[in-house]
Amino acid sequence: MEENNINSQDFACAIAQFLDDKLAKDITILNISHVSSLADYFVIASGDSTPQVKALMENTKDKVKKIFKRLPSRSENDVKNRWNLLDYGDVVVHILHKDERQTYALEKFWSHAFSISEDEWRNSAKEYSQYSND
Repeated sequence: MEENNINSQDFACAIAQFLDDKLAKDITILNISHVSSLADYFVIASGDSTPQVKALMENTKDKVKKIFKRLPSRSENDVKNRWNLLDYGDVVVHILHKDERQTYALEKFWSHAFSISEDEWRNSAKEYSQYSND
């Protein structure tokens, strides 16, 4: 399944599914296109430990490269690897340790953005789940 011309919403939903497959917590997709020129969507997820945060980031990069043939234009993390950012241009992925997630409260900062419901992103991305029956 290779899709280079996926729209940014479906791409964000697929990334959320990759994160969910690896047991990321509290996955949120924010549509920021009407409030910022940074990107169209933020995908925000949490990990319970520093190794999990790193593993979630590596898995996301690998899956996006394999399935969509895309590399992040920018990849950043803090010194302790408790906050990772993958910038795909139209979609920016934030993977944070659960403590940093509470501290930085990105959803509150971007409260004027639209949120995509879990049911919507799951339905949109079900073909990308490693647990799909397709």
